[in-house]
Amino acid sequence: MGSLSLVHWLIVLLVVLILFGRGRISEMMGDFGKGISSFKKGLNETDEQVAKAARIEPPAAPVETPAPAPVEKTDSTGA
Repeated sequence: MGSLSLVHWLIVLLVVLILFGRGRISEMMGDFGKGISSFKKGLNETDEQVAKAARIEPPAAPVETPAPAPVEKTDSTGA
Protein backbone atom coordinates (compact mmCIF):
# COMPACT_ATOMS: atom_id res chain seq x y z
CA MET A 1 0.00 0.00 0.00
CA GLY A 2 2.87 2.40 0.77
CA SER A 3 4.74 1.95 -2.52
CA LEU A 4 3.61 3.04 -5.95
CA SER A 5 3.18 0.38 -8.60
CA LEU A 6 3.70 0.69 -12.34
CA VAL A 7 0.00 1.47 -12.83
CA HIS A 8 0.23 4.41 -10.43
CA TRP A 9 3.25 5.83 -12.29
CA LEU A 10 1.46 5.49 -15.64
CA ILE A 11 -1.55 7.38 -14.26
CA VAL A 12 0.70 10.15 -12.95
CA LEU A 13 2.47 10.36 -16.32
CA LEU A 14 -0.87 10.53 -18.13
CA VAL A 15 -2.11 13.34 -15.87
CA VAL A 16 1.11 15.31 -16.40
CA LEU A 17 0.82 14.92 -20.17
CA ILE A 18 -2.81 16.04 -20.09
CA LEU A 19 -2.06 19.08 -17.95
CA PHE A 20 1.05 20.28 -19.74
CA GLY A 21 0.77 18.70 -23.17
CA ARG A 22 3.60 17.21 -25.18
CA GLY A 23 4.71 20.55 -26.66
CA ARG A 24 4.78 22.28 -23.30
CA ILE A 25 7.04 19.63 -21.76
CA SER A 26 9.50 19.74 -24.67
CA GLU A 27 9.47 23.55 -24.46
CA MET A 28 10.29 23.39 -20.75
CA MET A 29 13.14 20.94 -21.39
CA GLY A 30 14.50 23.25 -24.12
CA ASP A 31 14.41 26.18 -21.72
CA PHE A 32 16.14 24.03 -19.11
CA GLY A 33 18.91 23.19 -21.60
CA LYS A 34 19.31 26.86 -22.54
CA GLY A 35 19.58 27.75 -18.86
CA ILE A 36 22.33 25.21 -18.30
CA SER A 37 24.32 26.38 -21.33
CA SER A 38 23.89 30.01 -20.25
CA PHE A 39 25.13 29.11 -16.77
CA LYS A 40 28.22 27.39 -18.19
CA LYS A 41 28.89 30.37 -20.47
CA GLY A 42 28.68 32.71 -17.49
CA LEU A 43 31.17 30.61 -15.56
CA ASN A 44 33.60 30.64 -18.49
CA GLU A 45 33.25 34.42 -18.90
CA THR A 46 33.97 34.92 -15.21
CA ASP A 47 37.08 32.76 -15.44
CA GLU A 48 38.25 34.68 -18.51
CA GLN A 49 37.69 38.02 -16.77
CA VAL A 50 39.68 36.89 -13.75
CA ALA A 51 42.53 35.67 -15.95
CA LYS A 52 42.46 38.88 -17.97
CA ALA A 53 42.50 41.04 -14.84
CA ALA A 54 45.43 39.07 -13.46
CA ARG A 55 47.44 39.64 -16.65
CA ILE A 56 46.74 43.37 -16.97
CA GLU A 57 47.33 44.59 -13.44
CA PRO A 58 50.99 44.54 -12.42
CA PRO A 59 51.68 43.50 -8.87
CA ALA A 60 51.84 46.40 -6.47
CA ALA A 61 55.32 47.30 -5.26
CA PRO A 62 55.72 47.08 -1.50
CA VAL A 63 55.80 50.44 0.21
CA GLU A 64 58.78 50.89 2.47
CA THR A 65 58.21 52.98 5.56
CA PRO A 66 61.20 54.52 7.34
CA ALA A 67 62.08 53.05 10.69
CA PRO A 68 61.31 55.28 13.68
CA ALA A 69 64.22 57.20 15.16
CA PRO A 70 65.78 55.54 18.20
CA VAL A 71 64.75 57.03 21.51
CA GLU A 72 67.51 57.92 23.93
CA LYS A 73 67.05 56.58 27.40
CA THR A 74 67.86 58.88 30.25
CA ASP A 75 68.87 57.79 33.69
CA SER A 76 66.29 58.86 36.24
CA THR A 77 68.91 58.96 39.03
CA GLY A 78 70.69 61.88 37.51
CA ALA A 79 74.07 60.21 37.46
